[in-house]
Amino acid sequence: MDIFTPVLEGFGTVLEPGNLLYCFIGVLVGMLIGVLPGLGPAATMAILLPMTFGIEPVTAIIMLAGIFYGAQYGGTITSVLLRLPGEASAVVTVFDGFQMAKQGRAGAALGVAAIGSFIGGTAAILGLTFLAPLIAGFALDFGPPEYAALSLLGVTLVATISSGNKVKALIAASIGVFLAMVGRDVFTGTERFTFDNLSLSDGIDFVTVAMGLFGLGEILYNLEERHKAMATPEKPKRVWPTKGELKQSAPAIGRGSILGFLLGILPGGGATISSLAAYGVEKKVAKDPSRFGKGAIEGVAGPESANNAAATSSFIPLLSLGIPANATMALMFGALLIQGITPGPLLVSDEPELFWGVVNSMYIGNILLLIMAIPLIGVFVKILSVRPAILAPITVLITLIGAYTIKNSVFDVGLVVLFGIIGYLMKKTGFEPGPLVLAFVLAELLESSVRRSLILFEGDLGGVFSRPITVTLLFVFLVVILLPIIQKMLGNAKAKSKSKELVS
Repeated sequence: MDIFTPVLEGFGTVLEPGNLLYCFIGVLVGMLIGVLPGLGPAATMAILLPMTFGIEPVTAIIMLAGIFYGAQYGGTITSVLLRLPGEASAVVTVFDGFQMAKQGRAGAALGVAAIGSFIGGTAAILGLTFLAPLIAGFALDFGPPEYAALSLLGVTLVATISSGNKVKALIAASIGVFLAMVGRDVFTGTERFTFDNLSLSDGIDFVTVAMGLFGLGEILYNLEERHKAMATPEKPKRVWPTKGELKQSAPAIGRGSILGFLLGILPGGGATISSLAAYGVEKKVAKDPSRFGKGAIEGVAGPESANNAAATSSFIPLLSLGIPANATMALMFGALLIQGITPGPLLVSDEPELFWGVVNSMYIGNILLLIMAIPLIGVFVKILSVRPAILAPITVLITLIGAYTIKNSVFDVGLVVLFGIIGYLMKKTGFEPGPLVLAFVLAELLESSVRRSLILFEGDLGGVFSRPITVTLLFVFLVVILLPIIQKMLGNAKAKSKSKELVS
């Protein structure tokens, strides 16, 4: 099929005044959220999910996508000016960005970040344009066994690849799977873990879980731990890098774009890990690694290109396979389901207007980001002076009103508060809510696929070995499980041999 016709039609969709307006709103809100330390795109999208009910599906997803990649740049501003990352993926930018600001080069750092973000994001959109339809075409051969293996691999990769304690991530994922089982069994109609409560008979709504864990939980945690009194920074005087700085940062932008694109596709990868990996690569290839941490412009260019490329490429497994690669994509998955659209291989053929409209909106959104990034720095600096004590109550009120409007249910409001407390306690004890939400989303696909596979094989699990794709995915699953164990055993063996050598 000619790919250019649907691509051009997609541009026609996104250039409609309503869609263009919501693309602009999404990018602008994303930048604002990135600037405000602590909230993040996942929490914002969770809070705004109820507001998308009355909007056309294409328009709603365009806006939410804009929030996601817009936040990647917004977080850079506080990293450079205040040494306070507004978004998790901007943590690495603090190392050299803040040092550049101390040297009077804040404008150069922000300018290179804007250019790197644009190039990384645009390169990833090109990859998304050509790669996602190919993967979707390949995935049309998937049946229940393949989807069972793929969803199992997705949950495991999130827990083992993502940063943080692996055991805690697996525990959080297990809790997510359990919560997804609450409600009526689709196959038998039997109620599970409802405790005779009619409000739980239809299961726990994804939006309720997301708004509680990310919205309310993040607000409670940030009020206690991360929102501190801080001086309002001055607006940078020179807001554009020199030719020499652009030439110096160009290779880092290229490497970061490629690395971010590849890591963003992996479940559990995402913008944060991509920016960390890009910083590590730049430090390794540098002729003088000691420059890093002291204002090396490559230390800003590489990670900023990588996190924007990863934010875009993480749409590939979601749109082509129906598998969310990270917590924010899990929220996007939920938003699509709310709109009556099931992400997966058939999305490209069944909903071409939505698929190409969302993909092409990213081209427009990246251009808007580049245009707005530098001129709006002064506005963002003023926003930083607003106290969290004022913003937090307003956000909580919006969250609870949104929770009530889902089903006009006070019970749902109570669940949001409960999950908010759980999210707060998880953050306090080192448990990331991301694996829980991802597992909650994937659990339904995992359970239904496993049970359909058993029906297909008439209860004989040996039938799995007759399907090459399933066997391959299960092999990768075993490698992911066993590799960390083997690495730990080898590390212990080396440590013992070294201790013996020292003794002798």
